[in-house]
Amino acid sequence: MRYTCIVLLLLFLNCEDKQTSKQTESSKKDTTAVVEKKETKKKVAQKRKYPKLTDDNAMDFFLEYEKEHPETKVRLTTDFGTIDIELFEETKFHRANFIFLVKQGYFDGTQFYRVVNNFVIQGGSSDDYKVTKKRRKIGRYLLPKDTRHGFTHDRGVLSTPSGDILNPYKMASPYQFFIVQKPGGTHHLDGDYTIFGRVIDGMDTVDKIAAVPTDEGEWPLKNVYIWKAEIIE
Repeated sequence: MRYTCIVLLLLFLNCEDKQTSKQTESSKKDTTAVVEKKETKKKVAQKRKYPKLTDDNAMDFFLEYEKEHPETKVRLTTDFGTIDIELFEETKFHRANFIFLVKQGYFDGTQFYRVVNNFVIQGGSSDDYKVTKKRRKIGRYLLPKDTRHGFTHDRGVLSTPSGDILNPYKMASPYQFFIVQKPGGTHHLDGDYTIFGRVIDGMDTVDKIAAVPTDEGEWPLKNVYIWKAEIIE
């Protein structure tokens, strides 16, 4: 009888040790998971150099950004050649926004997604999920309309379409732009859209893009890519 009691006691203690061991191991795993999650969040925070932009912080951000990034010339490399653009210092928010997006690599891999021959070519968007991910990372915001400087929609100017978000003041999409291709310009757009630059070299490329076949929605039948956007000055 005494022997049986000793055996039962040993078995009980052994089960207790195993249970304690399991609980300790589970606790270690939970602690490790929490630590790893915190480390991941910390790394993500360290990688993000700039805040996620919103309507509340974008203007303050670009007000400071434009002082530290004075560049005004950008080259777009497309399927049909290069387009060199000069950005106007007068439209500082739009210039700073465009330079910021170029430096973030946003335009690389986007497309001229709307083409209307003898009118405009419109770029900066794509149906590629990678472009959507870039936008999510940068943020969702609009730029104010700035038409105070006397610029007109002459052939070769760079202007901004209204944002996809419904807004009565025609605030500008930060990710998209259009280039006037029509000889003589499109002056009926004056006063409604912000002109913030002009093509200084590569209008022959603009004309080639404007001539591509499109569907009924004015989307090119064969994608026209902006393979790279880079600062040249």
